[in-house]
Amino acid sequence: MIKLCSSAELNKFLSSVERRAYKHAMFSVRDEQAALDIVQDAMIKLSIKYGDKPIEELPLIFQRILHNTLHDHYRRQKVRNAWVTLFSGMQNKNEEDDFDPLDVLEDQENQSAPDKPEQSLLQKQVVAHIEEALHKLPLRQREAFLLRYWEGLDTSETATVMGCTEGSVKTHCSRATHSLAITLKAKGVELP
Repeated sequence: MIKLCSSAELNKFLSSVERRAYKHAMFSVRDEQAALDIVQDAMIKLSIKYGDKPIEELPLIFQRILHNTLHDHYRRQKVRNAWVTLFSGMQNKNEEDDFDPLDVLEDQENQSAPDKPEQSLLQKQVVAHIEEALHKLPLRQREAFLLRYWEGLDTSETATVMGCTEGSVKTHCSRATHSLAITLKAKGVELP
């Protein structure tokens, strides 16, 4: 018999994915408020439409919803930008990307924080270089890379979320990894 997800399990699941989902959305849209809205929309859609599914199915369903919500955002942005350009010639000048809410959040027992200020500075610099390199990737490569290596989905699950073949996922991931390695090496960041 299949055990359906309780509301406590759904809340626990959503709490466990919210930070990674936010970062994923930030890598994609580069706008804090839009990223927060996208993650919130995806969580609401999951809760309303799929909250009664078995808990084991939620990670893949959530990734697909997040993926679709990101694409919806891009479509809306494209239409908005066309109208704004046609009627006003004004562009969005929101460039306040310096503040990252995840920088001020602590994990349990603060295990991810380095012990020394030098390590903290070095870690922040490396993270900034990685985020910059991720932003430069083409959309499909970035999506495949984030789903595979950030979210930990396998090739089949990533293909399902992205709506493409496993071969395409492998190609996108390979190109993304190669491009990231070149970009980061140029910045002095050596990957293991």
